[in-house]
Parts: sequence; C-alpha cells; structure tokens
Amino acid sequence: MNEHEATIITTPVNGIPVEVRRKRVKNFNLRIRTDGTVALSIPEPATMEEAQAFLAERERWLAPRVPKRIPDANGDDPAATCTATEAWERTHLWGKPLSPDEAPADAKATAELQKSELMRVLPKTMKRLQKKVGVEAGWWQIRHMKTCWGSCTPSTGAIRINARLASYPPACLEYMMIHELVHLMEPNHGKRFHMLLDVYCPRNRELKQLLSHAAETIA
Repeated sequence: MNEHEATIITTPVNGIPVEVRRKRVKNFNLRIRTDGTVALSIPEPATMEEAQAFLAERERWLAPRVPKRIPDANGDDPAATCTATEAWERTHLWGKPLSPDEAPADAKATAELQKSELMRVLPKTMKRLQKKVGVEAGWWQIRHMKTCWGSCTPSTGAIRINARLASYPPACLEYMMIHELVHLMEPNHGKRFHMLLDVYCPRNRELKQLLSHAAETIA
C-alpha cells in the first residue's frame, strides 16, 4: 500500500470501518471527517497489525463519537448528516482535532466548551473587527443555534453569534462577525452588501462554502 492507496479495517468490538493510509508522518493520526467517516494516517513503516492494535486502544474513545448509521429504504447504511456534524464538532476546536483526553465526553460538555471559547476570544476579536469595519454593535450575544451561524437586528444593533463556530477555523468566526457588522450598514443581501463584504472579508465566499460543507444542517 503506497501513500495514495487506502485499506479499510474495522475496530474489533463495534466494527467501525476505518480508512487507513500510509503517509510521511511520525505518529498515528486518527480523525473523524465531517461526513462521519473515520480516517487513520500511519507512518510508512507501520504494519496493518500495528494499526489494528492502535484502533483497539482507541475504540472506547472513538465509538461514541462516530454517528450511528440508519439503514435507508434500500438497505443502505448512510450516516445521518446532523449526527455526523455533531460528532465532528465534538472532536475539533478552532478547526483542529482534539486528542482523546481533550475531547468533550458528550453534547452538553461540547456546548459548554464551545461557549467558553467564544466568550474567551469574542471581546478582543470584536474590538478589532468593529474598528476595521467602522461600525459598532449595540451588543453581542453568544448562542447555540441550529438554523444559522449568526444573526443581527439592525434597528437595535444586536448581533448574535453561534457558539458552534468555536469548532471551526478562526477565520470562519471572523467572517461571520464581519457579515453581521456589514448588516448594520446594509440590512439586505443586495449588491451593496456583497460589495462591502468583499472589502472587509475578501475570503467570504470561500469561508461560506467551508461552513456549508462542514455542517449541512446549518443554512
């Protein structure tokens, strides 16, 4: 098996399929993708037996974080998108994978970690971005939301930011904060809005697409 080939092996107890690839890495790297599938990168000299032993040690951590698959009408076994997203968010902070010891144990702990991280970074980021855009919000709120990444009320200047953004790269948080600040100048998603967004966040289309692909349950 070369670096471009993958071998599928399963964990010994729960039978979770894992895609194993040899790469130029020093350590075994286990991660859950956004679609709920599991990937393991192993050093080039490592054997499949060593990979299997590694997975056996990590299965207790891995099992509750991998979405359970629900058979469809044709008997196939696709992962539920929402559950896959939650599993991915539980194992990532600011876009980087957490170690088994760092990852929250359940959804409640994940929500608490996300909120605490947003509370930690929001004040400094808010001050910098408000100065950059040239407008100030009436107040900022951190919420856990399932239907949007952020929202604002131009008449009051209130801006709400989804705490779940703490699981994604910092640029995604900044994009959404700028998006809502621009709405204070232009309430609608018209031509002027996109022109201003391009000025203050040139990567906005790329970051919007990243968030859309990362969590299909978010509009």
